[in-house]
Amino acid sequence: MKTGLIVDSACDIPHEFSREHGLFVLPVTAHIDDQTYTDTHDPKLTQEFYEQGLLQKGHHAETEAFSAEQIHQLFMEQIVDHYDLAICETVTRSRSKIYENASVAMNTVLAEYRRKRDAAGETGNFSMRVVDSKQIFAGQGLLAAHTIRLMQQNLDKNALRHEIDTFTDKIYSVVIPRDLHYIRERARRRGDNSVSGLVAFLGKALNITPVIFGKGAEGKPATKTRGFEPAVEQVMNYAVARVEAGLLTPYVSLSCGMSWEEIEALPGLQRLRDTCRAHGVELLLSQMGITSTIYIGPGSLCLALAAEPHAFSDFQ
Repeated sequence: MKTGLIVDSACDIPHEFSREHGLFVLPVTAHIDDQTYTDTHDPKLTQEFYEQGLLQKGHHAETEAFSAEQIHQLFMEQIVDHYDLAICETVTRSRSKIYENASVAMNTVLAEYRRKRDAAGETGNFSMRVVDSKQIFAGQGLLAAHTIRLMQQNLDKNALRHEIDTFTDKIYSVVIPRDLHYIRERARRRGDNSVSGLVAFLGKALNITPVIFGKGAEGKPATKTRGFEPAVEQVMNYAVARVEAGLLTPYVSLSCGMSWEEIEALPGLQRLRDTCRAHGVELLLSQMGITSTIYIGPGSLCLALAAEPHAFSDFQ
């Protein structure tokens, strides 16, 4: 059985890893000022966006999920005659319409795929599953990496689906937003007033950086620091201690909304690399994609790992 994995462009995972394992990326439309772009998580395009400052403040940026019709066309053209089973993992359904639209597309594809497979000489049946990852950014990347690991075990499709569904609830994410004003304005345009103007103002005036921690996309502030670098150090300390204590899958996923020069200068990054290497854990380090950066803001950071239940403060 040939199994393919589909992710969307909100999934932050190293391009080399994605290419090596043949991931199919479901695009997201990005609107920046009066220009429209198709984000396929192409590293060259992402780098150009960073270099041109198109993701910085002063530019109006929004994302838009592909429609069910667009996704249907992509699945019919590039998926149904290449795989016997396709797993499509989307960004959490609470933050995007991708899951909803991909589910609609899946149902129409399953009703129409036969002619396309017959024409390609593929006589077997085709099946598909759309999964709400319940994750964002690096958390999606971690789930994708673990799913590939499961696929390599040649599980039957029901066992594979079960393992994916149960694993996603074991992923913990840590997010450091660089600019609370950016998050507030993005939320306000969506009708979400969870970040008040006063909180954003005080955060900037007092140089306070929150560290948001929790399962999947449902994080809450775990601690606050004066400045971004101390917050990064706390996250790196957490990740190092958690790797040393043991993980449920041998990956740590880390995505950063900044240039590679800035990423390499992050405090504690080399120590995390060394610790992962010593414990047989692969560090999936990536530049945050266009879709992710538009959502959380330039300069932000997201780290994800899978472990037994714990609190952020347990590993400080």
